[in-house]
Amino acid sequence: MILQSINSPLRKKIILSVTYSIVVALLLFAPFMLSDFRLSLLAKFLAFAIVAIGLDLIWGYTGILSLGHGVFFGLGAYCMAMFLKLEATGGKLPDFMSWSGLNEIPWFWKPFEHAAFAIPAGILVPMAVAFILGFFTFRNRIRGVYFTILTQALVIIMTTLFIGQQQYTGGTNGITGFQTIFGFALKEQSTKVALYWVTLIMLIVVFFICQKLVKSRSGRVLRAVRDAENRARFIGYNPSSYQLFVFCVSAGIAGLAGMLFVLHVGIISPTTMGIIPSIEIVLWVALGGRGSLIGAVIGAIVVNAAKSGLSETFPDTWLFFMGALFVIVVVFLPKGLVGLSQQIVGKLKRRLGKDDNGTYSVLRESDSSV
Repeated sequence: MILQSINSPLRKKIILSVTYSIVVALLLFAPFMLSDFRLSLLAKFLAFAIVAIGLDLIWGYTGILSLGHGVFFGLGAYCMAMFLKLEATGGKLPDFMSWSGLNEIPWFWKPFEHAAFAIPAGILVPMAVAFILGFFTFRNRIRGVYFTILTQALVIIMTTLFIGQQQYTGGTNGITGFQTIFGFALKEQSTKVALYWVTLIMLIVVFFICQKLVKSRSGRVLRAVRDAENRARFIGYNPSSYQLFVFCVSAGIAGLAGMLFVLHVGIISPTTMGIIPSIEIVLWVALGGRGSLIGAVIGAIVVNAAKSGLSETFPDTWLFFMGALFVIVVVFLPKGLVGLSQQIVGKLKRRLGKDDNGTYSVLRESDSSV
């Protein structure tokens, strides 16, 4: 009754705030409720949720479909992996380099001995690659499927490059063998819990920064560019600048997710940068609800949790279940899980006879009778 006496927008804001607080509290206390294996899986899912937010920022709010976000994710992961590998070897030549015939650490590896360089590089390197690609494509008004094809070409180029340069990147085996981070053993339970909390905090920070962005004036311009690019241009805005900006921000978010991913998984290889992981990121956003930041988070966690659970329960047929899940979403839930929840809430409101003033006619009648 107290909530019903509050106006509808404020009531909705209160309900969302309470819901978010409960979810965050559960996630914060997850290390005390889950086993080491499950906690590691959840931490990995949270890293996936970060990259899903980044993709939703450009696809859901700007209308740019990228099938190359696995590259930005992988670049961030490699930056962190290089730092961890050099820390594990004490600054000496990594094993895969000596196997390939190198006698000294390459010049571009040496700055990654320092976290002050490696961590910012994990965000800035993907942003730089996105800037180079986006500058020439958006400036020349390359849009739609043509831009999507270019991002897939980027995936093929980068994957081939990282596989071919085995002496520098570890080739198909990638980079692994990490021992510590800042002197703390990665295998220690306390370190795993701390890294989980760091990932959760990063997810919360990224979520609220992106939420503030999409609700700002720039966010309204991004949606205007998505819905009517020519109209936005005619009234004085430069769509290319906004598209380039949000593409670089999205790439930086993906790089951050990649760095966190390596900390929990302990390996990075070119397969993580491939076409399939990039398409999977799109599927997470589509299932959760395109154009909804919380939908991207839900989609990433639900899909990966379903993949893990089904592969454990049905090791021979789990791919069929996953395929059926995606078909159902595409055919019957075009707005994803968030859209489904909105439909359910809307039907409940109509059944309760909600009027335009935000009060329920059924409750009003009972109050008047009293």
